[in-house]
Amino acid sequence: MEQPSQYNAVLRAIHWLTALVVIGLFAVGLWMVDLTYYSTWYKTAPYWHKSIGILLLGLTVFRLVWRIIKGTPQIEGNRLERAGAHAAHHLIYVLLFVIFASGYLISTSDGRAIEVFNWFEVPALGELFPNQSDIAGAIHYYAAFTLIGLAVLHAAAALKHHYINKDNTLRKMIGDKSL
Repeated sequence: MEQPSQYNAVLRAIHWLTALVVIGLFAVGLWMVDLTYYSTWYKTAPYWHKSIGILLLGLTVFRLVWRIIKGTPQIEGNRLERAGAHAAHHLIYVLLFVIFASGYLISTSDGRAIEVFNWFEVPALGELFPNQSDIAGAIHYYAAFTLIGLAVLHAAAALKHHYINKDNTLRKMIGDKSL
């Protein structure tokens, strides 16, 4: 398969949608942990957070399959930059799946399935180990902060490539037709 010169429209759309959803879920996650039982959002915010998180899991799996099928453009930069970019991309995916798994373990430790917008349910496995909710909650929290930090570095690297290196790194992800 020939390596594409830029990301295809599907991968670009998924990339930007994922960025918005991750930032939104992070912000809502920080906000909802302080909700009290008497808040009108006490049940609604977690329901939306979980539902969107499950849909993002499906989109992320689709994204990985699509990347394998369609390929991605070559990463630009020197050897160290390319290695760093590969490591960062892999770590972003690992963190996403850690967040998905830990969120699942938090939400289903009481044996209840996760209802996704009244469309379908993700079955629960129940409590698989002692203090599952607390341990998974800590992992979820720190993995989310790590993901946001890595996303900031990812964006900074793209801007560095665009404005300092003056290469096509950012243009590949915004769909610049001049490539």
